[in-house]
Amino acid sequence: MKVKVISRNPDEYLRDTKKDLYKVPRNFDPDLHPFEAAREYVRALNAVKLERVFAKPFVTSLDGHRDAVSCIAKNPTELSILVSASYDGEVRVWDLAQRKCLRDFAAHEGVIRGITYIPDGSRFITLGDDKTIKTWKTQMPQFGEDEEPINTILSKTVIGGISHNNRGVTFATCGEICQLWEQTRNEPIRTYQWGVDSLHDIRFNPVEYNILAACASDRSIILYDTRDSGPIRKVVMKMRTNRLSWNPMEAFVFTSANEDYNNLVFLITNYIPCYTKVIEDIVTTLHNAFVFSLYTFDTRHLKHPTNVHMDHVSAVTDVDYSPTGKEFVSGSYDRTIRIFECDKGHSRDVYHTKRMQRLTSVKWTLDNKYILSGSDEMNIRVWKARASEKLGPLKPRERLALNYSEALKEKYAHHPQIRRIKRHRHVPRHIYNAQSELRTIKEKTKRKESNRRAHSRKGDVPYVPERKKHVLSEME
Repeated sequence: MKVKVISRNPDEYLRDTKKDLYKVPRNFDPDLHPFEAAREYVRALNAVKLERVFAKPFVTSLDGHRDAVSCIAKNPTELSILVSASYDGEVRVWDLAQRKCLRDFAAHEGVIRGITYIPDGSRFITLGDDKTIKTWKTQMPQFGEDEEPINTILSKTVIGGISHNNRGVTFATCGEICQLWEQTRNEPIRTYQWGVDSLHDIRFNPVEYNILAACASDRSIILYDTRDSGPIRKVVMKMRTNRLSWNPMEAFVFTSANEDYNNLVFLITNYIPCYTKVIEDIVTTLHNAFVFSLYTFDTRHLKHPTNVHMDHVSAVTDVDYSPTGKEFVSGSYDRTIRIFECDKGHSRDVYHTKRMQRLTSVKWTLDNKYILSGSDEMNIRVWKARASEKLGPLKPRERLALNYSEALKEKYAHHPQIRRIKRHRHVPRHIYNAQSELRTIKEKTKRKESNRRAHSRKGDVPYVPERKKHVLSEME
């Protein structure tokens, strides 16, 4: 039995003499208030709640394509101009400010695999499954003129991707081999090959304009230098890389978008329900190779990625950096768009709609305010880069209030309630279920590895960090 006794210390409330003053804690600084921290916390809590209330990222949808959107390209000189291509060979030029299509024409027979602008924005280049590379004017043809390409190049091999040099007249294509072209010539000036079946994506470095990287079908990423006669380095991963994007502010950093195992596993579990235990063992075995979807690499150290980004639950199809180089956006077959900070492993935001299907292309606009996405259901959607940001001009008082709210949210970001509200997102049911399953698999694998390590001799089961599990080899 516990007995609580109330005790009082007379020294705390009695004075020795009548002339003695009570010792009252007081801060004589007029700029400070005894309840300042409590008031700021309430303001920060209200600010983070209002941020989620006003989080409406969807801006508009551009419809008009008669087949799935295959690729999107941004005009480097005009923010409002966008060009898109579809699987039926059609090209459309859009005015984002007016939200309308300026031009549409049939550019190729079959799927258009790549599209890119030249640095001055006066022309753009397209390539398709018909083995042709065509150059088009950005300006609309005059009245009565037909929509004809300026130049047409017939390739000897199948081509699957294109990228233009930011500081020159050269562009590169990939397919069965990697080829370097000049705008004034109809034959490649240089050819690169490193014993792979095919290349499906290629990207020039926006800073070191002589460097380019390509994604190969043998799950490798190959680096090239246009000043050299052959490839430089090659890193082989455990998963196939679909796309990659260079950081525009750090010339040696790029992020790759990779495949995922979930589609295969869900397909097996749907068609073979009686072998659930076998499927779980297969998933556990393959977990280390097929869980994460985005990897950030430093070209100076390709033995393992510098960061692993892991929120998608299916194959990531495209990735693009913001012009500041601090964030990037990714699109996936799980029908979601996610925005990542470069130094964080989880996304800061996720965008989705009921009608949006598998993402084929995502781009971050050059004014750092919008995100463009193309998907299988023939629409191009425009999203805000920051979901709760107000569009249009801001008054000085509004700007000061927003800056003050951002400072408070950053100051109290470690508080549990504020962190919970800021991180919470509603996702579709299939995403939620897939994330729960992946979390269970991850915990099960970690527990199994720790048990094996605890019951084995020292060194027999070494601990491998997560960032070193996904690269098989590096070659020079």
